[in-house]
Amino acid sequence: MSEQRRVRITAGTVAAYAILNDTSVADGIWKALPLEVKMQTWGEELYGGAPLDLPLEAPQEVVERGDLAYWPPGHALCIFFGPTPASSGDEPRAASEVTVFGRVEGDHGVFRLVRSGEKVRFEQA
Repeated sequence: MSEQRRVRITAGTVAAYAILNDTSVADGIWKALPLEVKMQTWGEELYGGAPLDLPLEAPQEVVERGDLAYWPPGHALCIFFGPTPASSGDEPRAASEVTVFGRVEGDHGVFRLVRSGEKVRFEQA
């Protein structure tokens, strides 16, 4: 495994860290940092378009709370912290298949404080 790649995610007073996984999507995002993304909310998910064109890798719709994912149709970075309108029950579910590229460390619930339309910054930590 490669050395651990840690990302700092900030929006207003919210700050969190995440660890990227070993996918090629994570590699592409790491190389593109820093990124500032205007996020929208969709249930308990934040998502926003980024200037990236990355493939779908190990696609999944149901993800874990705290997962960071890339959604190719919207060229979007996603942060999942609870159920979305597509969920059945309590699991976070993407609108369509995503590539999980990392995971938030600690309390992913802090992202409930980020409002739709707010800019979120992703940078190497």
